[in-house]
Amino acid sequence: MSGVAGAMSVDRVMALRAQILERNAALSRANQAPAAAGTDATEAPTRATFSNTLESALKQVNQQQADAGALSEAYERGETVDIAKVMLARQQASVGFEATLQVRNKLLSAYQNIMNMPV
Repeated sequence: MSGVAGAMSVDRVMALRAQILERNAALSRANQAPAAAGTDATEAPTRATFSNTLESALKQVNQQQADAGALSEAYERGETVDIAKVMLARQQASVGFEATLQVRNKLLSAYQNIMNMPV
């Protein structure tokens, strides 16, 4: 059973990787587009921005944390919950949190490097 769960998580990671690459390509195309094309007011809300992408990722990590907590509580109450599912959810939440922490550290480091640049 763990092999199936492992394959599903690998597929999910690959899907997330594809989404990240797609968003990166979309942002690159948006940055290369002429400035006049971005002046349309109806286009602005649908554009993927860095802050929207980051907010979405943080919400997803928060949801994973909440789901893992709910599964853990259900297991602790004695409800019929597969322990493997609980442990997998907790591990996914942990990995998501660690990845978020690493992104935060990289952003902070980049900010500090920019602030230390001579003008």
